[in-house]
Amino acid sequence: MHAIEKRNSLFNSLAHSVMNSHDANFWLQKINPLWSINQSLAKIVKKQIVAKDTVSLILQCNRHVTRGVAGQHHPVTVDIAGRHYERTYSLMPVDADHLCLTVKKVDQGLVSSWLVEQSQTGDILRLGQPYGEMQQSVATPHLLLLAAGSGITPMLSLIEGLCQSKQLNTTSVKLMYWVKTQADAAYAEYLKEVSENFAHFSYQIFYTQQQDQRLNQSHVDQLLALGQTTVYACGPSGFAASAESLFKDAAALQTEAFSLSLFDTDATETGFINVTLTQSNKTIAIPKGQSILSSLEHQGIKPNHGCRMGICNKCACNKAQGATKNLLNGAANNEPTQLLKICVNSAQSDLVIDL
Repeated sequence: MHAIEKRNSLFNSLAHSVMNSHDANFWLQKINPLWSINQSLAKIVKKQIVAKDTVSLILQCNRHVTRGVAGQHHPVTVDIAGRHYERTYSLMPVDADHLCLTVKKVDQGLVSSWLVEQSQTGDILRLGQPYGEMQQSVATPHLLLLAAGSGITPMLSLIEGLCQSKQLNTTSVKLMYWVKTQADAAYAEYLKEVSENFAHFSYQIFYTQQQDQRLNQSHVDQLLALGQTTVYACGPSGFAASAESLFKDAAALQTEAFSLSLFDTDATETGFINVTLTQSNKTIAIPKGQSILSSLEHQGIKPNHGCRMGICNKCACNKAQGATKNLLNGAANNEPTQLLKICVNSAQSDLVIDL
């Protein structure tokens, strides 16, 4: 193995010296699709259905892939019909060479639909630098994980990380997991196995279409020591907003929303707002109350972006003037010269932004 790695390194050095990295990558990948001078690549080596409209993809990674800590997210880029599309997913470690990507099909979701329905073993994905603050270094004696739908994926990564680090031997961990039906519950057998092997881990799965037990005050009342509990929540924006309100007295609280479901539209907000793009020297009209990013995309403008849920900061730009509203929690911002995440904010007045 050492000899092979040394030969590959010598070959990469030679290739890099006689051609640019793009050309070198092209020829290297003719030999092995994971070989690259500088690209973080992963190959699908196994695909398995784990719940309704949900698949687990085992990825073999090349040496350029930077692994995040448990609970973080990776930008994942796929090629569909000759175009590159980037979305954000939480990946779970399998071993030194493999990661697990769990994807649930989203209605009208181009990338999730392709990954669930059309991806095949041998397909190559590109992985970006990991990010996110929902990590396994918990300073309190209790950890509560709240997950709704696809929000289970970072929680699975956290649980597996806690298992491997032996933190489950000392930290009390409880998972509450909401899905529509029993068929939508991913990794139920895995959760059962962890609960059997670790006395400090427990879980509950709630089926909203069968029991109508959405996140509410009764779930807070189950906890005996909220002041000594770290709470992580991930799900649609409405779920994340409810968690922030219900568990505000926790020792620590971290929420992540993967879609806009609560404040994404407002029937009372009508009309259009003028947005001046200083770098592009353009002024365009976009609908009031809708995501600035989506509105710009509908106008044919393609700002830089990543997660589309306000975490990665790739879409963030300077707002010189104007009022905006956060679509995740409804918070208003009327201050000038502010950093603006255009994926999760709507325009409330004429704006001037640095794009």
